[in-house]
Amino acid sequence: MDHDDLTIGEYEEGDLVEILEIDKDSFPTPWSPELFRNETANPLSRIVVGKALQARRRAVVGYVIFWRVADEIHLHNIAVRRELRKRGIASRLLSKVIRDCRTEGARFVTLEVRSSNLPAQKLYESFGLSLRGVRRGYYTDTGEDALIMSVDLEQLPAGAEPLSGLRGARNGNSA
Repeated sequence: MDHDDLTIGEYEEGDLVEILEIDKDSFPTPWSPELFRNETANPLSRIVVGKALQARRRAVVGYVIFWRVADEIHLHNIAVRRELRKRGIASRLLSKVIRDCRTEGARFVTLEVRSSNLPAQKLYESFGLSLRGVRRGYYTDTGEDALIMSVDLEQLPAGAEPLSGLRGARNGNSA
């Protein structure tokens, strides 16, 4: 996949099958089709997808699901096709979400991440998120703890991409 080939946009109905495939390959307990459909009907929820040319058609290569509530972005899932990880896709998706929501007045980004998911933690840290707390036994499938990470976007330089852009880092780990 050519780095310039990635297009990022809002979820479309036909994207669900590919999102489900990515989700199943990315998480120990993937979301059900019904849960994804519920997210598409929830007025707080937004899904952003990255698409690239694969097998002569535009295919979903990554996605982000988040809620936008008042001045907060709450990230739920971010994932990239396994064979395309570490190519900057997750960073570009997250950057787009934060940039757009910041323009709409979002001030905070918050999320929970598995304590064992070091690539995701590194990605989030590159965007200025830091550890704020721990939810013990949060993940019911494994009993694993969740790390609560967040950032106050107003503490970042105005108009700048979150820290990854400031440092020139290109962290494409899937979260």
